[in-house]
Amino acid sequence: MSPYIALLRAVNVGGRKVLKNDLLGLATDLGFAEAKTLLASGNLVLWGEAEGGEALEKRLEDGLEKRMGLRTDFMVRSPAELKAIIAANPYPGAAADHPSHLIVNFLKAPIPAEDVTILRAAITGPETFEARGRELYVDFPISIADSVLDRDWKKTRRSPIGTTRNWNTVLKLAQMVEA
Repeated sequence: MSPYIALLRAVNVGGRKVLKNDLLGLATDLGFAEAKTLLASGNLVLWGEAEGGEALEKRLEDGLEKRMGLRTDFMVRSPAELKAIIAANPYPGAAADHPSHLIVNFLKAPIPAEDVTILRAAITGPETFEARGRELYVDFPISIADSVLDRDWKKTRRSPIGTTRNWNTVLKLAQMVEA
């Protein structure tokens, strides 16, 4: 059985609730041998037959829509991909000093270089980011709550499809698939 990390986008905000039991029920509906959740923010670890990430994303998205009438995105990564994401962290100091303010945005596709340039030019605060493959690492050296980064990005009209997890959550997910 192969493990997968499936991260749900845009749930438990704005009235859209997908609870732990909903995710575990979805995994059962789709025939996974085992499933576990982490926290209450759409983190699902699944064990099942080997399947490609994009195909699994579509299967989960279709299954959630059928089960709950809710259409949203899943970003799926293998344990090897998650390990590489951790190793590629461009902000090791932030990971040590303020891991809850270091985030990884797991994306459907890499951000085009032109968009990275536009996004970088739009930032007016102290935040910094690095795009690496299908991940966007963002360091909030002061405070996520006081950041204007989200507003700055919306001005560019270039918001990639993805879902965000802080560094602590990324490491906990890695531990779940190592065990």
